Amino acid sequence: MTAPPTQVAPTLERPRGVSRAVRWWRSPWRPPRLLEAFAWLYLAWAILPVAIAVWFSFNAGRSRSTWQGFSLRWYWTDPVLSVWHDPDLHSALLQSLRLAALTTAVAVPLGVAFAIGLDRWRGRVAATANFQMLLSFVLPEIILGVALLLVITNLLRFIALGTTAQFLGLVTFQISYPAIICRARLLSIGRDYEEAAMDLGASPLRALRRVLLPLLYPAIFASAVLVFADVIDDFVIVRYLSSDAATEPMSVKIYNSARATPTPALNALATIMLVSSLLAVTLGFLVYRRMTRGERRGASGVEDFAAQL
Repeated sequence: MTAPPTQVAPTLERPRGVSRAVRWWRSPWRPPRLLEAFAWLYLAWAILPVAIAVWFSFNAGRSRSTWQGFSLRWYWTDPVLSVWHDPDLHSALLQSLRLAALTTAVAVPLGVAFAIGLDRWRGRVAATANFQMLLSFVLPEIILGVALLLVITNLLRFIALGTTAQFLGLVTFQISYPAIICRARLLSIGRDYEEAAMDLGASPLRALRRVLLPLLYPAIFASAVLVFADVIDDFVIVRYLSSDAATEPMSVKIYNSARATPTPALNALATIMLVSSLLAVTLGFLVYRRMTRGERRGASGVEDFAAQL
């Protein structure tokens, strides 16, 4: 008797003459063509108008539709109409930076303290405060702006419209951002580090200052960057609470000037606002990545922080 011939399993050979790009295009893991095309169309629709506006901020002439050469005229070289020399545009730029710095300096510490308090507070009052904080986060900004305007003009008449009212309104609206970010960080940290420090003899205040706050530094910095970038391009609250042209920030100045006969200086002002927000967000992302790199959640981390006490 002879043994039956052994069957050799067929091998799948890669088809010759097919490039890697074609194989990827035929792959079942590739995104659908329609969704991919829609994503690229959306990006083009969202980015191209902004890119064109930024491009014409460097136009040498007064036209905002015809390119007349590259120039920094509308930023500072024009002695009259540039952003740096036009008193109205210069005032709007300084007002935006002033409001962003003041709001960040006040809203972030209040939000961090609010987050720590809510993390340790229990009961119905704490749940009510937490709900109020979340409500201010999801509340439409136009409703909050109108409400603040009515309160200041009818009840708190000793607060004048302008920088003070804008500052109070922005702090009211922005305080929820650091509170939510820091609460999320507190939930990920837990109570182990702080309890270990107190077991080793640290007081609650010292454990908060030497252990918990250093762990919160990435969230605090991210909150500050987010608040600063958001205040730079805020429009609704600052518009309702502004008093005159001297208290109009960049966003309101761009809106009011766009209906007249604007020059490319308006594009330059919008470009400065855009670059400021992008730089703040990029800096925050890089610093946050660096601060959270190599974090350890084990017992050795508890010993390291306890050794600092």
